[in-house]
Amino acid sequence: MATFTSTLPDNLLQLLSEKAQALSVPKNKLIENAVRLYLEHLEKAEYIKSYKMASQDANIMAIAEEGMAEYFKQLEE
Repeated sequence: MATFTSTLPDNLLQLLSEKAQALSVPKNKLIENAVRLYLEHLEKAEYIKSYKMASQDANIMAIAEEGMAEYFKQLEE
């Protein structure tokens, strides 16, 4: 595991310390979990953005609708 050194605003460091103490969790674990969740959030946001862009693409929508028509046909059979 690598070591990372950073600075935080005093008020944020105080909140981090309070929350870590309240949860009985080391500050570094709290930071690790927060960073992991934030990175997952960013990844989900990228997927959302790509799906929104795809919804504006007439060719992609036609392919999706074509696939749905075939799916419904299979359900009916």
